Amino acid sequence: MSQLSLEQIAAQLESENSRDRMVALASLRNVSAEDAVPLIKKVLQDENLQIRSMAVFALGLKPTADCYPILVNLLEADPDYGIRADAAGALGYLEDLRAFEPLSRAFYEDTDWLVRFSAAVSLGNLKDPRAHDVLVQALDSQEVVLQQAAIAAIGEIRDTSAVEQILRFVQSEDWLVRQRLAEALGNLPVPKSLSALRYLEKDSHSHVSESARLSLKRLKEEGVSEA
Repeated sequence: MSQLSLEQIAAQLESENSRDRMVALASLRNVSAEDAVPLIKKVLQDENLQIRSMAVFALGLKPTADCYPILVNLLEADPDYGIRADAAGALGYLEDLRAFEPLSRAFYEDTDWLVRFSAAVSLGNLKDPRAHDVLVQALDSQEVVLQQAAIAAIGEIRDTSAVEQILRFVQSEDWLVRQRLAEALGNLPVPKSLSALRYLEKDSHSHVSESARLSLKRLKEEGVSEA
């Protein structure tokens, strides 16, 4: 199929047919951020929730000066928790360190676990060490997916000061938690990571043991040794 021109995409975004609008939005994938964002903005308040979600996500992949304030406003004020979660995720893709504060607030204050999950993941994407306190608190969540997100994000920000806190999940009943732990420890080059990974390398779940093996290899290449 030939690529649509900007004029055709703009016209299609005005279509009464939601499928046309969805196709037009997807067509912006290969358009420059400067040209795409004004068109994405046309459907940010679309009546179709799936289109809105696609548009919010697209702002994270097409960074311009407009994207950050729009996403923060959606994160803080949109009545739909799915859109707030999408906005949190898109802020992580922007990798703009200004997002640390609004993402932290969303984690502490939003009542929906999906928004808090997206905020925790995005704090990892920012790779900002200030996220330590938020992520350590997330480890105490009753939601297992939040624990998974926090463990992964601690690895992303290479927060070696949190190794002690995440090691308590080494015998978690949830194999995905153990896998996230094995992956995170590969980014945390301290002796305690090595001994935990040797334990996880013997895990009964193949995904966990393989992740531990790869992380051990990475730490050894970095020259980490037992204390």
